[in-house]
Amino acid sequence: QVQLVESGGGLVQAGDSLRLSCAVSGRTFGVYLMGWFRQAPGKEREFVAAIRWSGSNTYYADSMKGRFTISRDNAKSTVYLQMNSLKPEDTAVYYCAVDEGGGIYYYPSEYDYWGQGTQITVSS
Repeated sequence: QVQLVESGGGLVQAGDSLRLSCAVSGRTFGVYLMGWFRQAPGKEREFVAAIRWSGSNTYYADSMKGRFTISRDNAKSTVYLQMNSLKPEDTAVYYCAVDEGGGIYYYPSEYDYWGQGTQITVSS
């Protein structure tokens, strides 16, 4: 089992920056990929970014490139999502997730474990 705990969400204004953290614990030796997703009310869960647990490969949704940066600190077993120039349309619950099987990184169904989510609200 893998446990994920997100933190860092909150209420911000448009143009602000925010950094989310996802602390990973448990059976981390099987982790292949860490992902961030988000889900706005009435919408499907949407891929944001992903990073390999080892190595340097990162992946982004096209709409997040240049504004969001995913990184990790293996010593702390923590993955981060730095979000800059936030917009009201970024308002959503943000989730981190673990993929153990090396599937298609932007499919939520490929991920095996999920955190509880953290709310980000961007006011205009």
